Amino acid sequence: MFRSKGEEQQKAVKDSLEMLKIIEENAFKNQKNNIFFIGGKIGIVDIAFGWICHWLKIIEDVGGVKLIEGNSFPNLQNWMKKFKEVPLIKESLPNHQKMFLPFKLIRDMLLAS
Repeated sequence: MFRSKGEEQQKAVKDSLEMLKIIEENAFKNQKNNIFFIGGKIGIVDIAFGWICHWLKIIEDVGGVKLIEGNSFPNLQNWMKKFKEVPLIKESLPNHQKMFLPFKLIRDMLLAS
């Protein structure tokens, strides 16, 4: 999705949506009042999936695609919101605007090769 365009990018978007659907349908099955994957506190699974909260938006913006919008993936979106509200996570995330240009330049170079 980040390194492609046209039909190849459309296929990557489709594949990414399928992966997000699997996360939505399976990762939150037994999560009644739990905020994070394992329970009430951040665990290793949350850290492993943490990139989705911030980097996915940058990749969407740079690639000109949208994976998570509106009411799609409500459990995942709720988890993303809660994850980014944790003070240590919040203060560690880089500024979106500062990351956009370097990612765009990298994408442009990859597409030019």
